[in-house]
Amino acid sequence: MSDEEWERFLRESVTGAAGAPVEPSAHDREAGPRPRPGRPESRGSYPSARAGHGTGRYVAGFVAALAVLAVALFPQQLLGWSGGRGEGGAPLAAESESPREAPGAEPGLRPTVAEPFRGSPAARWADGAAGITVPEARATGWMDADQVERALLRSRDFLVAAGLDPGVLRGERPTTAIALLNPHQEDVQEYLRTALSSSAPTPGSDPLLLFSRFRPDQARLVGDVVRTRGRLTYREGRRGAVEVTADVTFVYPVTPAAGDGGPDAEVVRTIVRREVVLSWDDPAKVITEPGTASLVSYALDMTNGGCSGPTGYFVPPFGSADEQPAGRAGQVDPYDRGKPVGTRDGTADGCATATRS
Repeated sequence: MSDEEWERFLRESVTGAAGAPVEPSAHDREAGPRPRPGRPESRGSYPSARAGHGTGRYVAGFVAALAVLAVALFPQQLLGWSGGRGEGGAPLAAESESPREAPGAEPGLRPTVAEPFRGSPAARWADGAAGITVPEARATGWMDADQVERALLRSRDFLVAAGLDPGVLRGERPTTAIALLNPHQEDVQEYLRTALSSSAPTPGSDPLLLFSRFRPDQARLVGDVVRTRGRLTYREGRRGAVEVTADVTFVYPVTPAAGDGGPDAEVVRTIVRREVVLSWDDPAKVITEPGTASLVSYALDMTNGGCSGPTGYFVPPFGSADEQPAGRAGQVDPYDRGKPVGTRDGTADGCATATRS
């Protein structure tokens, strides 16, 4: 900027540009309405302001001049002060409806231990349970609005216990998740007994159908964050039950367990999209226990979780990040949430080529 341009800028800053809008401050934004945990983000009414007269205008101009100086002299520090996410910019708003298309392309960057989600749409997703949108509750079936809200929150609790609990991710028994399932549902209880006790599960008794697990001697999570995106919906089901459907994608960055976990360690993202349907039954019509739901159905799509027979654990393809599975014709985008779960073309065994990971 030339001396003349700088002087003109300072002069206009002091006198004020006519009608120039002022961006709400971080304090003003924080003072606005805050979304409830698990609910879709609300867009609070931000106060609008214009440069005032006299002293107010002078102060606004002086602050603007200082801001320009700060950006010019300390750009890196300001990036840190902004609170932005270094891996993908501002976080996305909560998912409130089914996406119509896949997220846009990201820069072709590999994940690292320091930035395990970079180069991925998950760089802008929320952490853990915060990425699972819980809708507003209304009276449905045999439940009033408060009961529906409790059913929705317990449904989210099940997803957290099954797919985010650190112990479960290390292969431990998913006790909390099991406690939320109707103990009188005999076929589900039989599945749980078989899936969690067999050293050689079958496709129908694979614990991965409901729970996310890694062998602790083969893979470990990078850091303590799993990124998620998805939502719950509900409707009146059979016999007046409240039927809750969860459609959530989990992104697990993992590194080899045998490695030192240093900054140059290999990082692979295992991406799992789950659809789980839970029925919160009327105890006057269905034998159940308070606070538990019947499992109606479950399905998943998996990327970078293993292409051999079921082992009961996700098996990330360490050491083969640049290799394509032989003989796989299908290609999938694991971040595309616009298609129903389980309808990937050419992926009967879940091992088609991923267009990105």
